[in-house]
Amino acid sequence: MTLSEALSMRITQLMEQRNLTRYRLAQLSGLAESTIADIRKMRNKGTNIQNINAIAQGMEMDLIEFFNSPLFSRENITD
Repeated sequence: MTLSEALSMRITQLMEQRNLTRYRLAQLSGLAESTIADIRKMRNKGTNIQNINAIAQGMEMDLIEFFNSPLFSRENITD
């Protein structure tokens, strides 16, 4: 899978675990709701780390915890 796919899947997974809507995550992270939607729908090939950090902080996580998923293992990322 691509890194964009892994990011999309991880954010969706975490939102489901925390019962967060896209609107609520936008409020918590300080990002526009459309930015979160673009990441989840893989509309851009590269998402900057500041946006991922804002999402992680909005979920009260460190980046280490955010990326601590088999989705990001070397064998799963193809790009």
